[in-house]
Amino acid sequence: MELVQCVPNFSEGRDPAVIDAIVAAARTVPGVRVIDHSADPDHHRLVVTLIGVPEAVAAAAFATAAVAVERIDLTRHAGQHPRMGAVDVIPFTPLGETSMETCVQIARRLGARIGGELGVPVYFYEEAATRPERRSLAHVRGGGFEALRRSPLQHERAPDAGPSTLHPTAGAVAIGARLPILAYNVNLATNDVEIARAIARRIRERDGGLVGVRALGIALPSRGHAQVTTTITQPWRVPLHRVFEQVRLEASRYGVAVTGSELVGALRLEDLLEVARFYLGLHDLAAHQVLDLAIAATEAAE
Repeated sequence: MELVQCVPNFSEGRDPAVIDAIVAAARTVPGVRVIDHSADPDHHRLVVTLIGVPEAVAAAAFATAAVAVERIDLTRHAGQHPRMGAVDVIPFTPLGETSMETCVQIARRLGARIGGELGVPVYFYEEAATRPERRSLAHVRGGGFEALRRSPLQHERAPDAGPSTLHPTAGAVAIGARLPILAYNVNLATNDVEIARAIARRIRERDGGLVGVRALGIALPSRGHAQVTTTITQPWRVPLHRVFEQVRLEASRYGVAVTGSELVGALRLEDLLEVARFYLGLHDLAAHQVLDLAIAATEAAE
């Protein structure tokens, strides 16, 4: 059976009614599991993780996008996370033996449907990109919703699907196909956002830091501290513990402690095993030693 993961991100992290409506829309689609959803008022963002057969997951993503377009007004939205749309990004990731091409196809079909039925301009990115410069989500997003409002969607900003004018309240959406990534944030024992930004500059790839790591320093007023928020785009090369330790090392130069970290969405078992190998010295730890997996395999065989 082909399976895919989809992790749509929405520009809403404060209104429980809107959050519940988006998640409920995904749960109405047969063949799809909502395995996680996480909303944050400071990021002002909701991340939903879906798993299922490709066409069902695409249908669930469309259902959630329809709710977001109807109920989220970006002209009244302000948060710490960059965004260009009410439903900001919809990435598809192949699971198991599913091919990347399957994810590319459903991404493009979904883009055509969202553009045609919801009236939202669509940009394809990563493996679904239709031109080389649009592989990068950061390039596609650019200056975000406000920047897109100031310029016509023409020439290099022309969308890949949907109308050539920005949706007045829902903006635009990036839809892509990609390998698994990790959304991972590290919390600091300070409310000085400049320290968080300095740490982010030192650990992210574009400024000479860790390969495949994107990072920002942000303030979390509702929690009273700053955070280094990261995206680990190649977790098989740069594991969680390396990002955590690098943030802790850089924070120490300012006399700032790390108070904890948080995962947004899901991760692979291998990501956790690698952390255990590092911190516990279990260098030969293997997946077959995880009892829960053995139980699941036994039950599946019965």
